[in-house]
Amino acid sequence: MARVGFIGTGEIAAALARGLAGRGHEIVVSERGAGFAAALDAEIPELSVAANQDVLDRTDVVFLCLMERAAEEALTPLNFRRDQRIVSVMLAVDLATLARLCAPAKEISITIPLPFIRAGGCPLPVFPESTALAELYGDRNTIIPLGSEAAIPPHFAASAMCSSVYDHLMTGAEWLAGLTGDKAGAEAYLIALIGGYLAQTPLDGKDQLAAVLESLDTEGGLNTTLREHMRMRGANAALIDGLDGFRERLGLPRDT
Repeated sequence: MARVGFIGTGEIAAALARGLAGRGHEIVVSERGAGFAAALDAEIPELSVAANQDVLDRTDVVFLCLMERAAEEALTPLNFRRDQRIVSVMLAVDLATLARLCAPAKEISITIPLPFIRAGGCPLPVFPESTALAELYGDRNTIIPLGSEAAIPPHFAASAMCSSVYDHLMTGAEWLAGLTGDKAGAEAYLIALIGGYLAQTPLDGKDQLAAVLESLDTEGGLNTTLREHMRMRGANAALIDGLDGFRERLGLPRDT
């Protein structure tokens, strides 16, 4: 059993806590984010709500789930322990800053969970590798060790693709429903269609996306025709432009 704390109780912290529910851990969430904290307290028997310092005093693994602008003010007054393992999910708070704010704690990592981690199946890019993250979430999620701290911000940027992908699916579902008159059926079909392909695509990094595209690439076929049309209309270029738009905000290099 682990004693797990969350400083900052918002959507991501709630999802992380729900991902641990019923698994034998003691969970303590901070009062910061009262609405989420109250809902979790009512929902998860092994979870309690406490002030920030009490969260630290009662736990060995601590997830930092604050907004970037609140991190300095919230963490500076707190007393961490050397033996505590820290996992930050905060955007644009680097390891040097975390080391200062969380001293004397030494094991500090950064990862990028998404809300669906509550049910498992979430990719978790992390640097440096975190024993705590692996122990708590590794059996139900895909942990992706990164080679450097510089690889973290690009993964934050890439995670923004989720909304665009869903927007395309919703547009396609609306088009389909306009012809069939069945909105629910159109949505269910496209979710199952794309989800089926994704579920069967291996995560070994061996050009699997290209392999799936090749399997769909029949000359004159519907898939090929639509993909080429969207490329010609600038869909792919717009995606790259949008991702490049995060370079300044996330401190990414501008000449790659």
